[in-house]
Amino acid sequence: MNENLTADRETFVTHLECSITGERYEADQLHGLSRAGRPLLVRYDLDAVRSAISRDTIEARPTDLWRWRELLPVRDTANIVSLGEIETPLVPLTKSGGPNVLVKEEGRLPTGSFKARGLVMAVAMAKELGVTKIAMPTNGNAGAALAAYATRCGIETIVFCPDDTPEINVREIAMQGARVWRVNGLIDDCGAIVGKGAAEGRWFDFSTLKEPYRIEGKKTMGLELAAQFGWQLPQAIFYPTGGGTGLIGMWKAFDELEQLGWIGAERPKMFAVQASGCAPIVRAFEAGEEHAERWEDASTVAAGIRVPKAVGDFLILRAVRDSGGQALAVGDPAILKAVDAAAKQDGLLLCPEGGATLAAYHQALNTGLVDEDDKVVLFNCATGLKYPMPEAPQALDRTQPIDFDAL
Repeated sequence: MNENLTADRETFVTHLECSITGERYEADQLHGLSRAGRPLLVRYDLDAVRSAISRDTIEARPTDLWRWRELLPVRDTANIVSLGEIETPLVPLTKSGGPNVLVKEEGRLPTGSFKARGLVMAVAMAKELGVTKIAMPTNGNAGAALAAYATRCGIETIVFCPDDTPEINVREIAMQGARVWRVNGLIDDCGAIVGKGAAEGRWFDFSTLKEPYRIEGKKTMGLELAAQFGWQLPQAIFYPTGGGTGLIGMWKAFDELEQLGWIGAERPKMFAVQASGCAPIVRAFEAGEEHAERWEDASTVAAGIRVPKAVGDFLILRAVRDSGGQALAVGDPAILKAVDAAAKQDGLLLCPEGGATLAAYHQALNTGLVDEDDKVVLFNCATGLKYPMPEAPQALDRTQPIDFDAL
């Protein structure tokens, strides 16, 4: 255990705030959505943070998620549950991407995806606030992260997933101690089951953005980027967007860092990347709407971004518009082509959602939304090892003459 986790500490949380009305809610109490039915955002005494630590202090610490502890909500370190959340590397994608394209390789995190960031924080806070039973809908990776962290600290967990969720994810969830149920529907259908059970008092609802703390875990992506870029942010970020927690979290992180005086006012263009078979945010962006209607008959090879309706839709759209970015949709053929190109040209296995960001980058480049000279970060949200790969059927019979020229 590193030194960041060994001593009790003060947190600088002051209150929670409704993301649409600004209504204040008490910290240190269990909350779901606000009274307006919208996500709650955690607020900090940033003046006190600035007095307590500096950028130099942060840079001197081990480069893990918990180096940012003053900007995180857990009050008592005894409630931290960790599986070794590293700072993920930025990997150049020079051949399939371009000279200034970097991939934030989130597959190096526990349970192999960036869902570990949000769930480690949400589970730690659930532990701190006395939650004993959690239920959540998932397309796969979030359920795996929840199962791992909740099991580690003794919280009972029930997970519901669409019946076409990748088999490896379903088995991973079960293997790590959760009860997992396949549902004949999409993730929001699973969410409806979770919501009904929560209303009956059976469990606490851990659906995306229906508790306040996944955003705080996911915002560490933005904090890390700032430090990794020497406190100068990249020109553009391409983020695979389903529920959009990470995009919302990064935008929040940049605002907090500016208030601390650690970065300036410049922001990356935020590109919310969706699949053309499930693109409610893109449709709302193009129509100039603040909220996104449910996408019917959602279908895409990138299951992680197959979210027909996101509760934080207005927060995603606000960040994209305020940044000067766009919401972009890419088709499954382009996604699979990008995954293949990254693997064969750069040796990096992207998940389909990561492939979507590479495809969207080329789309943005071709339409002039970004320039080849722009420093760009693509998010590969999970290890490509979890996803189906083409067969490799060639075999040799060692007992027969070998045609070495043919090899």
